[in-house]
Amino acid sequence: MPTQTAENYLKAIYSLNQEKGLKASTNAIAERMETKASSVTDMLKKLKEKGLIHYEKYQAVELTTKGTEVAVSIIRKHRLWEYFLVEKLDFDWDQVHDIAEELEHIESNELTNRLDAYLNYPKMDPHGDPIPDENGNFPTRSGTMLNQGEIDQTYVIIGVKDHSSLFFNHLKNIGIGLGTNFKILDINPFDQSMKISIGEQNEQLNISKQVANNLYIKVHEN
Repeated sequence: MPTQTAENYLKAIYSLNQEKGLKASTNAIAERMETKASSVTDMLKKLKEKGLIHYEKYQAVELTTKGTEVAVSIIRKHRLWEYFLVEKLDFDWDQVHDIAEELEHIESNELTNRLDAYLNYPKMDPHGDPIPDENGNFPTRSGTMLNQGEIDQTYVIIGVKDHSSLFFNHLKNIGIGLGTNFKILDINPFDQSMKISIGEQNEQLNISKQVANNLYIKVHEN
């Protein structure tokens, strides 16, 4: 089995490929892993030797079939543990990421499958991210990004793209999270910031373009 560090690299490469639709560059991996490009290069050579990635010097990286299987397995464990922590141990959604980062490296497939069954096979984690099944299949995420929303339409927040503690703290400070219902009142044509009203009290709030780029929404059905 790969080391924990190697697993983290595989997960980072997988995430970058999914987000950008392209092979992950060394610099992009270094930024995601918060390390030096030279350190990334050393790890990529090791991952290539193990048959986990396709990599050539000065070129971008993609996972092999074996590497993808490892990455998806880690993602599955991470998201199941996040769901468990929120639903069964009453952690807040902004508290669970770092804990799940530790738990995701437990190697037991039996434990993972039993955890999945115990939780009744959840489709989405507490941040609205799809949880792959034991065969590596992801459920389809519904909805769109807030930056695609329309004026006078009412939506509900169903997920986040940015999983950083800074983003979670910002959402908590402005009083929105998963399940928040809101209506778009106005979109600034200059910077694409938005004015929204939240809930039954119609509390008005300004949302920056950066925040709108990182929230998944769907139309609220009364």
